[in-house]
Amino acid sequence: MSAPLFLVEALPTGDALTLDGPEGHHAATVQRLRVGEELLLADGRGGTAAAVVTAVRRGTLEVTITSRGYADAPVPRIVTVQGIAKGDRGELAVQAMTEVGVDEIVPWAASRSVAQWRGDRGVRAREKWVATAREAAKQARRPWLPVVAGAPDESTATVVRRIAGAAAGFVLHEEADERLTTAELPATGEIVLVVGPEGGIAPAELTAFREAGGRPVRLGPAVLRTSTAGVAALSVLATRLGRW
Repeated sequence: MSAPLFLVEALPTGDALTLDGPEGHHAATVQRLRVGEELLLADGRGGTAAAVVTAVRRGTLEVTITSRGYADAPVPRIVTVQGIAKGDRGELAVQAMTEVGVDEIVPWAASRSVAQWRGDRGVRAREKWVATAREAAKQARRPWLPVVAGAPDESTATVVRRIAGAAAGFVLHEEADERLTTAELPATGEIVLVVGPEGGIAPAELTAFREAGGRPVRLGPAVLRTSTAGVAALSVLATRLGRW
């Protein structure tokens, strides 16, 4: 089993580090790491360090750095625009998409989104997505932490601008003729992938995305839930782009 990963604000410049705070508590109290065990540190921006535990204290670990590394950001960059879903479906989508390698997640206030992020509720909901992405990135041992955009969510007009400025924009739609498995992909830049909410993408939204350069695509004959469509599409992209 690979060593567990813990996120830090900045990797140490020296050979020693005290891992404290929530990460130190999780390492010492929840995972119960012991002296001599190995772990990974990451700053969420590509920097990594392998370390070994030298001392365990209440809620903290003392570690010694054994090696350092850096992973370049994947190219092209993949951005998923996720229609806000009710219940925990959005968080399930964020978790799975993070594990398979999404680079940015944009919460989208689609016209058919049942749940609406307004005021403090929206701020709390977005924070849940951020926390979910963080934990999923640790689970997947990802050196890059995906960005969760939105303040707290984004409008259709903002999504249109993202598509217009991207190297490629794909809109998952059950009535599309083109398949994502055969669509032409760019070698650089940004790929924007739009996933609708439970009620699907409204005709006016689809028209706006088309006019901005977005191409409706489908995955296959089955109609997937909003919580699974994004991860399925990302799996296709990760394979075709050579990430997997």
